[in-house]
This record gives sequence, structure tokens and C-alpha cells, in this order.
Amino acid sequence: MRWCRVAGGAFGIVTEDKVELVDGTPFGEHRRTGEVRALDAVRLLPPVVPPTFYAVGFNYRSHGPAPERPEVGYRAQSALIGHGEPVVKPADAEGAFEAEPELVAVLGRTVRRCSRDEAADAVFGWTIGNDVSVRGWQRTDRTLWRAKNCDTFKPMGPWIDTAAAPLEAETTVSVDGVRVAAFPTGAMVFDPYDYLAEISRYITLHPGDVLWLGTGATVEMRPGTTVDVAIGGVGVLSNPIVPEEDE
Repeated sequence: MRWCRVAGGAFGIVTEDKVELVDGTPFGEHRRTGEVRALDAVRLLPPVVPPTFYAVGFNYRSHGPAPERPEVGYRAQSALIGHGEPVVKPADAEGAFEAEPELVAVLGRTVRRCSRDEAADAVFGWTIGNDVSVRGWQRTDRTLWRAKNCDTFKPMGPWIDTAAAPLEAETTVSVDGVRVAAFPTGAMVFDPYDYLAEISRYITLHPGDVLWLGTGATVEMRPGTTVDVAIGGVGVLSNPIVPEEDE
């Protein structure tokens, strides 16, 4: 099943080219309203606004030094945008402006001190993220507050797929329809369940929490282009890149 969230905040169930709206949330009680809209006629929001937004770094050996244990950081909810919304490059961004295509696990239940098997059962489904990064700021700022968390820097979507097997799939990146990067999604140093079990030793995980799982490739982004991140079985997250306009 594919769950989306549409303009106005309502959740919906995607079937082929239609969205059936739902009262409630995918993480609790809900009912189908009977209202159906064409998929290409709705504006898709990030499929969930997470209570906590976890993110992994250097989880693929191709991206940098491998971590010795599963550790996570955090990202800003305010940076989230949905499928089709523009990523804005700040006028004073320093250094490379890059896409990081990432698999995202969405939690469906509350867990604390869970095993790997319990972590797997707690994953509600999967979506796609683009961890937009400004490399100059990443090197010079003491934290990632600008480099990773500016407004529009966290596209996520287009929906949550509850049946996909993304660890067996491929992640690809295309710019203006031309494929420029690809890697096996499951070629992680630590898999999602390693991370969730480790986090839950210290922090309670809640329904709707998301875990971005790192990248195996980076792609330079330029205003005036559109970047598509695809993960087999999950979908395609597409966002145009635009320059910041003077206010």
C-alpha cells in the first residue's frame, strides 16, 4: 500500500493514478472517506511530519570513512518539502551544492530497547529523501545548521510504500531525465534495523519518526535543472532546483 499526504494535510491511499482520501492517520485509526482525486491533480506534501527526524552519515563506503558503530544525527523538520516542490539554492551558498539520495525508513509503532527483528516489525514503510548539502558551510560551520537544514533542503516523498523491499533494489539519480548516478540501496555499512535497535537502547522511537539512511553517491545540483531520486519498488522523488530570489 502507498500512503501519501496532500495539500491541506489529509492522508490518502494511492492506487495507480488516483488518491483516495482518509480520515485519520496511517499510524492509528482511520477510515476511507470515499473522496477520490486524480494523482496528477493533487499537490503532494512530505508523506509524514516526523516527531523526530533522524539521519545517518557515512553509511556507504563510497561516501566516506565507515562508522565503527551505528550512530545518528538529527535534521530540521522545517527543511522538509514534498515531491515537486522547488529546492532553493541560497544566494551565498559556498562550495559544492549537492544532492544525497537516501532511503528513508518510517516507523509505525513505539519501541524501546528493541531487537533487530522487533525493529523490522516496527518499520511501517519506506520513502525517499534528498539530503541537500552545501559543502562549504559543512566544512566551516561548527554544526550542520546551515549546510543541511536550510528551508527546502530536505525533499521527502512522494509517498510511503508499505510493501517495497528497497534493500534489494537500486537507487538512481537523474538530472533533467539523464541518469547520472546509481548504487545498490542495500550496500550499507549498517542496515536500518541495526540503527533502530541501537537508537532504541537510549531513545524511545515513535510512530511517524523517520530515519534517513545515508547515501552511496553525491550529485552536483544547479538551478534550472530538475533532480529525480528513484528507488526500485518505492518510487521517484522529483524536485526542481531554483536560485534564491532577492527579497
